[in-house]
Amino acid sequence: MRLGQETQADWWEVEALFDLCFAPGREALSSYRLRDGVDPVADLCLTLRDESGIAAAIRFWPVQVGGRPALLLGPIAVHPIHQGAGLGGWLIGESLERATRLCWERVLLVGDAPYYARFGFARLDGIEMPPPTNPARVLGLALVPGAWDGVSGVVAPV
Repeated sequence: MRLGQETQADWWEVEALFDLCFAPGREALSSYRLRDGVDPVADLCLTLRDESGIAAAIRFWPVQVGGRPALLLGPIAVHPIHQGAGLGGWLIGESLERATRLCWERVLLVGDAPYYARFGFARLDGIEMPPPTNPARVLGLALVPGAWDGVSGVVAPV
């Protein structure tokens, strides 16, 4: 596997992977409203590639939470033939290290708490994602100690 930053040439191959891994209509999810017309954070959008193509990909988007900057993690996908091999964890770990080096302070996502807890994500209270979003699935990670302290309000695009 080769780890690399997603390029413009990768865009449609990554989109095809997301289509394969997620249900039809994934772009109707509330988090996609935060991505419309906004460029992803290119330095954090990574791919894992083998000889057959992109095996896994992750993207991050800039958002504001109560007027404070944050990263929105997602989507992340691993091709079905590579699932269970730790590629998703590799991408999450690598991208969070890069986000820290780039001086981002906080990350949020909408996802499965038991899976993301191993990376340090925990439920965020007082954070309002666009509806319909299950509040129990709104998770955050402080890349800097205390980065989520006192942060609440609506998640909005930048």
